[in-house]
Amino acid sequence: MEALGRLKPFRAPQNSIGELDPEIVALLLMSAADIALILDDAGKIRDIAIRSESLADALAGYEAWVGKEWASIVAPDSTGKVARLLREAGPRRGPGWRHINHLTAAGVSIPVLYTAVPIPSRGHVVAFGRDLRVQWELQQRLLAAQHSLERDYSRLRLLETRFRMLFELSGEAVIILDGQTQRVAEANAAARGLLARDTKRLAGRPVAELFAEESMQTLSQLLASVAATGRADDLRAKLAHDRREVVIAASSLRQDGSPLFLLRLLEPHAPGVEGLPKLKAKLLKIVESAPDAVVVTGSDGQILTANAAFLDLVHMPSEQQVHGESLDRWLGRPGVDLGVMLAGLREHGFVRMFATRICDEYGVGADVEISAVAAMNGSGPCYGFLIRSIGQRPNAASPVTGALPRAVEQLTELVGRRSLKDLVRESTDLIERLCIETALEITGDNRASAAEMLGLSRQSLYTKLRRYGLGDTAVEAT
Repeated sequence: MEALGRLKPFRAPQNSIGELDPEIVALLLMSAADIALILDDAGKIRDIAIRSESLADALAGYEAWVGKEWASIVAPDSTGKVARLLREAGPRRGPGWRHINHLTAAGVSIPVLYTAVPIPSRGHVVAFGRDLRVQWELQQRLLAAQHSLERDYSRLRLLETRFRMLFELSGEAVIILDGQTQRVAEANAAARGLLARDTKRLAGRPVAELFAEESMQTLSQLLASVAATGRADDLRAKLAHDRREVVIAASSLRQDGSPLFLLRLLEPHAPGVEGLPKLKAKLLKIVESAPDAVVVTGSDGQILTANAAFLDLVHMPSEQQVHGESLDRWLGRPGVDLGVMLAGLREHGFVRMFATRICDEYGVGADVEISAVAAMNGSGPCYGFLIRSIGQRPNAASPVTGALPRAVEQLTELVGRRSLKDLVRESTDLIERLCIETALEITGDNRASAAEMLGLSRQSLYTKLRRYGLGDTAVEAT
């Protein structure tokens, strides 16, 4: 046999293989392909073998193919490929592969990769097929993913175009700084006009070149505060080229994992920039740093601003992430508590000591009391909420069942339901725990001093701390 193109045939098949039994030949054909068709010289199917059960199920009714022309059982787009395979099948040609689609009774297309090999002694042709459904499904997924990426890319381009238009047409001067190099990344037309710079001269410039030297220290502190906490008070600074004073409002954002600063440059007497008396400014700073959470919302309950204590309470990193959200999002009874408080504010103008729960972003709840007051803000009212946690109050009531009794009344109510031995043991545990907590509080959580105060060894104190779950004793115990 001559070499068939790049195909490397057996060197001496007559010696190494010899005459094979038909059963052995049939087994070889089934092992070499997922589906094998025996065709006569007219292209009609004489026998079929399918190795894959899933393919046999997909080609249900394939037994009826026997006696039919191969081209009659494939999709219209594959009839020409069948004719070429049969025409090219010959001892002097290399086996060519064609992608052929079978049509099932339900009209579903089953892709199979075929090659045809002749049997000259019988005048037959053997068509070997490989199931391509897995590859076809992967191709479909790839196409779907590409289409999805293209749609997402188009949406991003549209959003970018809208951002560019709004950014450039805004009457407010806005500068975007690279957070690592503190150089200008973007500046809109209003900023370029205010700074008397064109686009080429402004992009990439250090921010220190835009402001007067005496303003740079406070500006650097502002950027450091924004980078650390996501928020900072506005400041006044002077421009470098004309010594004009502007008010700088800064916020932080991230793009592709890199920090950016957004600086809004406002005229000191522009609308929206109002000076505050010193005493009022101090009051605002006190509210901002207060240990109790303070939230200001609109008449619909959407958050306008919140202090750091509220952000800590709900475990949110920055004020921007709660701005515009409904306070109802973090209340223990969504749809109920906020409606009750808003109704009270509209009717009476205030709410006192409303008991509820605040649930943070991780679903952890804390008992709180909320007092609220209504105030006019321009054309409509706004509401201020003072949220105080009561979960850690020492006199907070706790349920009797399953917990240690904390009052004589609770203890006497258990008489008849618990044995005297259990009551004494639980009371002893309570007293022991309270004494340990008090000693730790007095000594500033100094374990050695607390043990000495209680007349215990340090090892005994660690054992009791582990027993009552008070603090992390793993490091000190070792």
